[in-house]
Amino acid sequence: MKRLLALATAASAVALALSGCANYSSPAASSSSGSASAGGPALVAAGKLTVCTHLAYKPFQYKSDSNKIVGFDVDLMDLVAKKLGVTQEIVDIEFGQITSGAVFAAKKCDAGAAAITITDKRKEATSFSDPYFTATQALLVKSGSTVKDLPDLKGKTLGVQTDTTGQDYANKYKDQYGYTVKVFDDMPSGANAVLAGTVDADINDNGVVYDYAKDNPTTTVVKEFNTGEHYGFNMGKDNTALQTTINSVLTTAKSDGTYNTIYKKWFGVDAPK
Repeated sequence: MKRLLALATAASAVALALSGCANYSSPAASSSSGSASAGGPALVAAGKLTVCTHLAYKPFQYKSDSNKIVGFDVDLMDLVAKKLGVTQEIVDIEFGQITSGAVFAAKKCDAGAAAITITDKRKEATSFSDPYFTATQALLVKSGSTVKDLPDLKGKTLGVQTDTTGQDYANKYKDQYGYTVKVFDDMPSGANAVLAGTVDADINDNGVVYDYAKDNPTTTVVKEFNTGEHYGFNMGKDNTALQTTINSVLTTAKSDGTYNTIYKKWFGVDAPK
């Protein structure tokens, strides 16, 4: 069962009913060690779990009205920070630097938490945690648009986010269906282009496009594509200690109900079993 089937249904119902930068997340226990928690992985900064992300990607990570970075990924990584006895510090950086492993080679971050789909290509550059979320690609259009699927985009323009699996999917079919791909640096830019009418559609992960449509009821999600993607937190290839810690935290959170509580907080439904 896909994790986001329930999410998509719930988000659609809500929609119908309605019509680098750094930031500290919630503090965990303080660390009394140097660059590593006792018996844990070495960290790039003492007393901190430094996490790279790429804003904004609501509801996974984005800035709240109080200018604090919040979201589903943020809450999960707070659990990891707590396990290590440190606080989480979030660094906003280009998505491609996270997936390529450049941030780890440069010691800018300990981990990446940016709704990152695990792919074979990305696994060549970085290590990943166990999967923690299932997603698929989805098509966002202006309400009332005649575009319902990729074939309807012939002669039109499709927005994508750079360095994403959505961009890969769009490029795979652009010649077959005769549309032009326009690349944006982040998710909001592509979605806002749909709202402004400068692109005919935008493709991105279904969790974020449903959330966007809920907040912007003059847009709607018309199609999901069965891409069967799984998110993972990533880290440097040599950081097996952090990988082990994250996997342990995820396993515990799923077994003791914490994961479900966090999932329901951000998506309004229980996490699929």
